[in-house]
Amino acid sequence: MKLRLTKLGIWMSDGRSRPSSRPGMPGSPPASIKIGRHSALVTALSMALALSSVAGQVVDRVVTSVNGHVILQSDWELEVAIEAFSNARDPDSFTSAEGNAALDRLIDQQLLREQVRPSQLAPAELVAARLAELRKLHPECATDEGWRATLQRYGLTQKSLEKSVGDQIQLMKLVEDHLQPSIQIDQRAVETYYHDQLMPDMKRAGSPAAPLTEVFGQIKDLLAERKMNELLSVWLANLRSGSHILTPESSAGERNP
Repeated sequence: MKLRLTKLGIWMSDGRSRPSSRPGMPGSPPASIKIGRHSALVTALSMALALSSVAGQVVDRVVTSVNGHVILQSDWELEVAIEAFSNARDPDSFTSAEGNAALDRLIDQQLLREQVRPSQLAPAELVAARLAELRKLHPECATDEGWRATLQRYGLTQKSLEKSVGDQIQLMKLVEDHLQPSIQIDQRAVETYYHDQLMPDMKRAGSPAAPLTEVFGQIKDLLAERKMNELLSVWLANLRSGSHILTPESSAGERNP
């Protein structure tokens, strides 16, 4: 099963990113699910979380709480930095809406962790493969020196990137295992997609018609992927509606890190 939740939020369980579309497969779903926030702003959290005692300086703060689990400003900034790195973008180019979406992804990930409770590390070879894929997005990372310099420019370390990638791969594997039994794609569904959507799309594009036997597996995977995304969207919406999510009022208007 190939699935990627909310852009960077969770990669596929095999460690690879999912392309936005498949060659020759019109009508593919978007590479991300956008889950809107369902919780209203409530009583402000305690904004100061002292992580340093130097002159009483506050170096981090709580930005939200999910069923008692706090998400810190540093967690939020790391999520944005990793997404920027994964898309070869300047973190400063992120809009306020994109920053808020990154925070939503952190909330969704925490809600899922409470349900599936990852206990094992992702296979090292999958993490290494994903890092190699990310490295190719940055030509300057061809050398180890360039790799280290680029990570530093994004405010990342090899360790923090490996941990984030591994956590997301393992979480997605557990989510897939949870939802997979509910997904059944029969031959009729594949044939309907082939005749009603794929063939008309290929005809409009002037592409030669591919026999159903050649694309049957691809269509089945695509439909299963769509169903997985639908189930995940509903699951997250239900988790949010039944959870205690606090967002400080003082950050309601401007949450971009």
